[in-house]
Amino acid sequence: MIPNAQTLAGNEPALPSHWAAEVEAKLAAGEKTQAWVEIDLDNRLRFASGLVLVTDRRFLAYAPGDTSWQEWPLRGGLTLNHNDHAGVGALELIDEKGLLATWRYTLAKNLAALRVINEFDLNRDSIVSGQAVLRASDEDCCPQCKAPLPPGEDECPVCNREATVAPSTWTLFRLWRFARPYRWQLILGFALTLASTAAQLVPPYLTMPLMDEVLIPFQNGKPIDWPLVLTYLGGLFVAAVLAWGLGWIRTYILSLVSERMGRDLRTQTYDHLLGLSLEYFGGKRTGDLMARIGNETDRINIFLSLDLLNFATDVLMIVMTAVILFSINPWLALVTLLPLPIIGWLIHFVREKLRTGFEKIDRVWAEVTNVLADTIPGIRVVKAFAQEKREGERFRAANEHNLQMNDKLNKTWSLFTPTVTLLTEVGLLVVWVFGIWQISKGESTVGVLTAFLAYIGRFYTRLDSMSRIVSATQRAASSTKRIFDILDHVSSVPEPTNPVHLEKVTGQLELKKASFRYGTRSVTRDVDLVIQPGEMIGLVGHSGSGKSTLVNLICRFYDVSEGQVLIDGVDVRSVPVAEFRQHIGLVLQEPFLFFGTIADNIAYGKPKATRQEVIAAARAAHAHEFILRLPHGYDSLVGERGQGLSGGERQRISIARALLIDPRILILDEATSAVDTETEKEIQKALDNLVKGRTTIAIAHRLSTLRKADRLVVMDRGRIVEVGNHDELMAVEGHYFKLYMAQARNVDTEPMLPRSASQPKTHAE
Repeated sequence: MIPNAQTLAGNEPALPSHWAAEVEAKLAAGEKTQAWVEIDLDNRLRFASGLVLVTDRRFLAYAPGDTSWQEWPLRGGLTLNHNDHAGVGALELIDEKGLLATWRYTLAKNLAALRVINEFDLNRDSIVSGQAVLRASDEDCCPQCKAPLPPGEDECPVCNREATVAPSTWTLFRLWRFARPYRWQLILGFALTLASTAAQLVPPYLTMPLMDEVLIPFQNGKPIDWPLVLTYLGGLFVAAVLAWGLGWIRTYILSLVSERMGRDLRTQTYDHLLGLSLEYFGGKRTGDLMARIGNETDRINIFLSLDLLNFATDVLMIVMTAVILFSINPWLALVTLLPLPIIGWLIHFVREKLRTGFEKIDRVWAEVTNVLADTIPGIRVVKAFAQEKREGERFRAANEHNLQMNDKLNKTWSLFTPTVTLLTEVGLLVVWVFGIWQISKGESTVGVLTAFLAYIGRFYTRLDSMSRIVSATQRAASSTKRIFDILDHVSSVPEPTNPVHLEKVTGQLELKKASFRYGTRSVTRDVDLVIQPGEMIGLVGHSGSGKSTLVNLICRFYDVSEGQVLIDGVDVRSVPVAEFRQHIGLVLQEPFLFFGTIADNIAYGKPKATRQEVIAAARAAHAHEFILRLPHGYDSLVGERGQGLSGGERQRISIARALLIDPRILILDEATSAVDTETEKEIQKALDNLVKGRTTIAIAHRLSTLRKADRLVVMDRGRIVEVGNHDELMAVEGHYFKLYMAQARNVDTEPMLPRSASQPKTHAE
């Protein structure tokens, strides 16, 4: 048997059959394979096959393109590092002298690579220390990568690549920036809280004279002094009404303030989110962002309007009660406060447990929301491929993970609350014993003990309630941290410090040595290009050549890493972002329509447009006729993402949307690639109207659609390699010639399909 099933958890899958014999031949007697990953990319990022594995003695690798195995004995100073970027992972073997080798793979292999790293570290350390490898059991390992979990943790530090910092309670003080506009209302609310708490403390104080001056003398034969009784009972009634009225006003005012703070928090977070660059959204899930703005702000709102108010009341009640108790009987007051240190220690212990727990729950809940955000908008694809069961399993797994995390946290919380209750009951019992002993010694009275018991009831009730604030506080701190993770993020496309305002835009664009890097990967390099006003430029090149990146730089979705992008001789980074983009019209390959009417979608870029302007734009886009055939014409509702309209109809509406804002610069990104020939003709007519008199940059894979371009710009590996018109570029027989001929051959060799009489015959153009 090939010894390849030994892993840290004992359940590593067997090696693929095409590698098993080779690996067995390489292993020495008694040597065991611990983990492996099949490499599927070579150093030029082309798909190829290779293998990296770690044994209990060596690190072995068969790189794509190599003719023999490489091996390194495990020893001190040898390190295996991991990184990933833009969908490509890399393993780097390093020693004291530097980098020894690198292997690349797609991220589908990432978990296997993480297992290799974990086993590499375990076996290397074992060899260095001379001690046997201690492996964790299945339940102590990550269910995904099988790496051992840290003691007491349920999240794998290897799989969870997102850097997480446990939320601190001090994070809540950052909410002051949202509370500042309402500080006077908050001060008034605090004053009302103080007054209502004081009113609630009056009734127990009045029970002392009722007991000592009325009821006990009555039991000893003295008649009841009814005027005195009415005075005390009147005081009790007035105190109750006053406490009710002050409490109602306080709650109403503070609720209004918290709702407005919640509104401001949501609005500012959403506004800040809209101001972030596309780079930020590329690394985030829609469901997670929705959960932060929705659920997290709601949780903060509840904390501010309810939990924090109750906490303030509890603190005031405890402090004021303690003062009254000490003024009545200091020794009995000391006995009353005996459970406080224990309860304080419990609160600290539980707070540490809850501190990270609630943020984990928030992240797990975001997984549930992400499944919904993925599936509901893509329900047509789900149904088309009959994947309802699979998506149901995804949701069930995420929901089960959420349940497990909550169950683990509830174990701690369920023990804490009854423990605090038990301590308060024991404290009450101690007060009874000590109070009776003092009465027997003549050092206290029944009225004092009765008042003490009344105060203690309120004291311990508030103490128990205050202990529950720990959970609410940690939840709110976790939510606040996740909100400020958005607010603290700085856009990579910042607004200019000293903005330059363009009086009149002619549409001249110039790129000077424009380069862009995405992380460590260079996407475009030293691009020099001048586009004259009204000129139409066609961008062509293989997929991944940098065409879309160039358009993104011109639109300022990203900023250049080096060089400049100029509009009418002004660096676009000097122009306010919104002002600059008002001069750009964008027609995408997959047009996005919002839920609403046809007219609203056309007028999206110009909300105050008149109905006449909307219709004129629709006519120019050749959309007027099909819009009138809809049940309610321009007032017909469009489903989410344009459901109910064909691809060509959605595209013509997006063209009308671009026409309405009358941009000086027009970007066409594969505007006709996803439609049939007849629809393409209709869209092409609309585009002919759209490009008139505008600086136009068009991207197209079908080179025939760029026949009207003034110049063609050919890109390859992030650089401009050729510029000229069709005839010039065909004559030099360079990159464009090869692209054109390859496309023509593909068309020529396509199998002939039956055609309807109305369908025109196509040929290589």
